[in-house]
Amino acid sequence: MSALLRTVPRISRTSFIATQLRLQLRGYVSSYPPHTIIGMPALSPTMSQGNIAAWSKKVGDELAPGQVIAEIETDKAQMDFEFQDDGYLAKILVPEGTKDIPVNKPIAVYVEDAADVPAFKDFTIKDSKLASTGEPAKETEDTDTTVKSTTTISTETKSEQTKANSQSLSSASGRIFASPLAKMLALEHGVALKNVTGTGPNGRIIKEDIEKYLETPREQVSSTSTATTTSTSTTSSATPGTSAPAPPAPPASASATYEDVPITTMRQIIADRLLQSTNSIPSYIVSSDISVTKLLKLRQSLNSSAEDKYKISINDILIKAITVAARRVPDANSYWLPNEKVIRKFKNVDISVAVATPTGLLTPIVKNAESKGLVEISKEVKELAKRAKINKLTPEEFQGGTICISNLGMNPAVSMFTSIINMPQSTILAIATIKKVAIPDATAENGFSFDDQVTITGTFDHRTVDGALGGEFMKQLKRVIENPLELLL
Repeated sequence: MSALLRTVPRISRTSFIATQLRLQLRGYVSSYPPHTIIGMPALSPTMSQGNIAAWSKKVGDELAPGQVIAEIETDKAQMDFEFQDDGYLAKILVPEGTKDIPVNKPIAVYVEDAADVPAFKDFTIKDSKLASTGEPAKETEDTDTTVKSTTTISTETKSEQTKANSQSLSSASGRIFASPLAKMLALEHGVALKNVTGTGPNGRIIKEDIEKYLETPREQVSSTSTATTTSTSTTSSATPGTSAPAPPAPPASASATYEDVPITTMRQIIADRLLQSTNSIPSYIVSSDISVTKLLKLRQSLNSSAEDKYKISINDILIKAITVAARRVPDANSYWLPNEKVIRKFKNVDISVAVATPTGLLTPIVKNAESKGLVEISKEVKELAKRAKINKLTPEEFQGGTICISNLGMNPAVSMFTSIINMPQSTILAIATIKKVAIPDATAENGFSFDDQVTITGTFDHRTVDGALGGEFMKQLKRVIENPLELLL
């Protein structure tokens, strides 16, 4: 069911079933002017429900393509909901702060004529075509396509006949032209029409343009999306022996004091994915104590001459070092894709950087890190981490990645730890804190000196990275970090 449902005040001469559905629709909204129901959009591949954090528009406000009308909390971030049509907001059906709203459930109404706004003062969800649960009636599933096709075809044909001569002039003013079906598809998938190139008459965006746009970026993240979706469905309908229902909480003692914190959608998604990763991946770890003395000197030298233009962190240099090791051992920079029956080895290195946020762990991505310098990596990591902590990342900024880094080096108590692989990736690297280690030194007065070292632990998927290759990757990583001039090669 699309997130938009256009109501038409007359019945088209189509099949008998379609006619009956139109009559049924008129029964719901016969007392209201023509209008459109706005449903909760799916703003990420894993989103099945969301929360309305805030409305950016109020009733009566004019709406235009590309304008943000609400801030939606998805399973991973807080995102802007960009509207893709012209009109006026006639009614807000779901107030801000409402949680767990199913995708496609009606959340607002818009009209094309400002004079129609007052008519929707008492409009409710029950007045719309959709049920209050947000799910279409079962008996209309087979004919839903027919109804939408009939509505959009008749509307699109009439629109093209009456506006064909004026579209080229209107385009110059910046207005985006798209067919109703294309607008529905774009809104359902959270696509901004301004990013789509139209191939229809006079640059009009049609359904095929939206489908082509959706296919292009998903070629890179389809595996991640599939894995995430599979994770959600697997945990929600687990088979016996794989994930038994959690037992009820034991009764608390009379003297116990506690606080029950509700499980958020984001926290549930993270829990499901971590559980799927630990249950399904035959992982192993390889640890290495690596000297960072030369790396620290390089960082100090770079920052001392920066003139406040940049500030390189140890993590920035480690990210660059990982790209070098990943290019030398490409098996570690790969996906395990059982559905496609392939192991996908990437030539580019997109590094997922684990960032702790108040609502859970996010992994924004530094894309094509192998082709970026330290300054660019540093600025990008800071910007992504800043927006991750306020839930302002877009799905393409945290979904995907080819290899992951998790750094707890800022905590002096963490001398070594392991991380859980971010499916369908094959490698995640855990960076501990830097410590002083005594090493033999014949030139020193006491026969020893202190070296700055860090313990890095790689967790690998044995299905894609054999043990010898995991060891080779850590060897190459150690070599680059201990000789940071190799970053220039």
